[in-house]
Amino acid sequence: MQPSRRHEEIVSVLQRAGEMSVEALAEQLKVSRETIRRDLARLDEAGRVRKFHGGARAVPVAGASEKEGPFAQRMAQNVEAKRRIARAAGRLLAPDDAVFIDTGSTTVFLAEVLAELRSLVIITNSPKIASTVASNGTHKIFLIGGAYGADAGETLGPLALEQIVKFRARCVMLTIGAIDASCIMDYDLQEAEVAKAMIERAERTIVLADHDKFERRAVFEVAPLTAIDTLITDARPSALMTGALAEAGVDLIVAEENG
Repeated sequence: MQPSRRHEEIVSVLQRAGEMSVEALAEQLKVSRETIRRDLARLDEAGRVRKFHGGARAVPVAGASEKEGPFAQRMAQNVEAKRRIARAAGRLLAPDDAVFIDTGSTTVFLAEVLAELRSLVIITNSPKIASTVASNGTHKIFLIGGAYGADAGETLGPLALEQIVKFRARCVMLTIGAIDASCIMDYDLQEAEVAKAMIERAERTIVLADHDKFERRAVFEVAPLTAIDTLITDARPSALMTGALAEAGVDLIVAEENG
């Protein structure tokens, strides 16, 4: 099979399946894994697929707004990737640091990491995160109040925003709904407002995003890429995204399986 025809077949397969591993693609197309890796690298550079560690996924239709699934469902997705991201984020903190943490599946895993560190000041709108880090008595924890969102177990709304402005922190660690070459986004207006408020009161902005979030669109913009200091992910993004992050001055950390 000619490479150009094979490339079209890979794109077609991924559009039907959503995502596949290198091994599965190699088996389906009857070629070596090395050939598939080279094909995926070229297709990723062309913006036709999204390559991640061990596989690739289809590129969403341009301009489409995708819905975010229920929180419990998101907690079960990409678990090992989120744990790697959380461990990498924990290494950026030192004793006595004050940190804002918003509510998200990756920041729930982050809370488990922070419970093993010492003497942090943690400001969060997630009761689950607060209770997890509270298992370590050296931490000082502030739980933001407000209207309770049952799905993700978070506090939101005007009361939450009023309380956030009473704090200053060395950094904010955020999860996001989507990221493209211009900005980070969320699917929920109130969650986006909380994230914006935390960014305004923090010296540094650190975004935690697994590979699923790249080159996607959500309804509400949180901040331009230029507002991000550090982005931690589990797989190197496409050439387009890598270039956009570099141009925006974002420090990219890839928490790969080998550490």
